[in-house]
Amino acid sequence: MINSSGLKGGTYKRKFKWPNAETFFTGVAISIGTGLLIVACSQRAEESSVQKRAGSGNAQTDVSKDNANSVPSMTGASGKLPLRTLIDVPLTGGLSRLDYQSLDSDNGRLYIAHLGSDLMTVFDVNKQTVVGDVKDLKRVHGVLAVPELHHVYASATGSNELAVIDDHTLQIIARAPGGDYPDGVAYASKANKIYVSDLHGKTDTVIDAKTYQVVTTIALGGGAGNTQYDSVSEHIFVTVHGQNQLAEIDPNKNQVIGRYPLPGCNGSHGLNIDSEHALAFVACEENAKLAVFDLDAKKMTAIHPVGAEPDVLAFDRGFGRLYVSAESGVISIFDERGKNLEKIGEGFFAANAHTVAVDQRTHRVYFPLQNVGGKPVLRIAVPSDKQL
Repeated sequence: MINSSGLKGGTYKRKFKWPNAETFFTGVAISIGTGLLIVACSQRAEESSVQKRAGSGNAQTDVSKDNANSVPSMTGASGKLPLRTLIDVPLTGGLSRLDYQSLDSDNGRLYIAHLGSDLMTVFDVNKQTVVGDVKDLKRVHGVLAVPELHHVYASATGSNELAVIDDHTLQIIARAPGGDYPDGVAYASKANKIYVSDLHGKTDTVIDAKTYQVVTTIALGGGAGNTQYDSVSEHIFVTVHGQNQLAEIDPNKNQVIGRYPLPGCNGSHGLNIDSEHALAFVACEENAKLAVFDLDAKKMTAIHPVGAEPDVLAFDRGFGRLYVSAESGVISIFDERGKNLEKIGEGFFAANAHTVAVDQRTHRVYFPLQNVGGKPVLRIAVPSDKQL
């Protein structure tokens, strides 16, 4: 530090002596060289920092979580997260956790579990407005719209129930036991049965979609993660915690007919299925991986790094694009290439962006966020690399 009193005119002039020409130009050259060296070192340090972030598998940049424009990221795959934010729409409820979503594209309704507020929000995707809330859903986790039945099913973990909601009146018309910690929900259309993941009970609870009565429970040997229906095989698939398996259930027999290992996938939880191409995608929440499973060959074929604590998956069938949302706020985006996936972007999107839904008709992507500028919002985005 320089003492400012030593820079006052009189003292400074008395001590200053002009150097001779040789000394002067030598000093200038040294100063310029030193300055260039400092700049180069600074640039090298910055590049090193960026490379470390990009190479970690959870690459991200310092992007404000309130940014309502495109959200970039540092990734070797594409250099940018191919999403452009259209709007943030305020949601009802408190600054608390949101969870699964279900989107009925034909009727333009998005159903959002607001777990921390014990309600399910109904959103009109065409008018971009909140239609209303279904309350008294204690710790609501999973939601599933079944338009052909005009019902929405919601798993209420706080009361260990599956609630049945009329999609016209938005009234709860029935409740059924859902086991101990009901979570994911799937509908086997041909068998007309609802399957509910029971995480703590280590089963899938089977409920008759007409009578709302429990048909049976199916032991899985580990905590049930997400449950999904494959429309081609007409079977139910469930991720199994602890076992790191994908279990296959025949709805006609209500029995597990196959258990398939997922090597390298710790904490198998999130699940999505591309029935057309016979692929299942599994989020491995404990080691930040995404497993690809071939439903025809009945084996895992690939595993990819994703953001820390991956949770909900959404698949755009028209674009063949998979979105992986994570508790860390990192979004990973993959495109199908035959039976394989290619990562086209990854980066920090917003805090708590762990749930995602996609509209098959418009290709818009929906991210409910629990706290943006002091309020919960629904962030609506579109692919920035596609013609819409």
